[in-house]
Amino acid sequence: MKCVFSPQKRIQSRNPTFSAYKKAVKEMFQMIPISAEVEASSPDRCRTCAVVGNSVNLKKSHYGPLVDFQDVVIRMNQGRTKGFEADVGTRTTHHVMSYAPMKSKIKANKDLVMVLNPSFMRYVHEVWLQKKGLYPSTGFMALVLALHICDEVHVFGYGADSDGNWSHYWEELRNKKLKTGGHPGDTEYAMIKELDQHRIITFYRGW
Repeated sequence: MKCVFSPQKRIQSRNPTFSAYKKAVKEMFQMIPISAEVEASSPDRCRTCAVVGNSVNLKKSHYGPLVDFQDVVIRMNQGRTKGFEADVGTRTTHHVMSYAPMKSKIKANKDLVMVLNPSFMRYVHEVWLQKKGLYPSTGFMALVLALHICDEVHVFGYGADSDGNWSHYWEELRNKKLKTGGHPGDTEYAMIKELDQHRIITFYRGW
């Protein structure tokens, strides 16, 4: 099926007027279902989630079966499973992506797409991170999203390696001083450890 995403394309224009922006957003949300098909929690059922980051710390972790065991499996950006199944699992129920220019035509199932309100990013940046850094990472926003939709959150694949490099598990690192760019990696990682210490999440650090 081919879908034309003209509303999004107009939003991404360099100098959109406010009226054009409102019209484009209205049209875009008409393409998206009112609610996602996520099974509701109940007193006799606990909905569990795996939030799988892209850290190199996942390599040789053998967390794959534990990731796949959860009801909801959230991955982000370029996170991949092929060739890394033993460490990262095989299932994906939600894929959170950061901003990227969209093609005018794309093959997609509109019923499987949800768009987070931009105010959610602001909420995470101001409330959770106390405005540290320029913006929150996609991975940290995915974690906060999981805390809103899951009863039990299991977190995998976050943090720098033993040398302080923020590299991905599918890459061979060339830049030995790779940092996190505009988002506050150290602050986010400290928050994850604090949430784990208070048993709000369960954090699997990897190796």
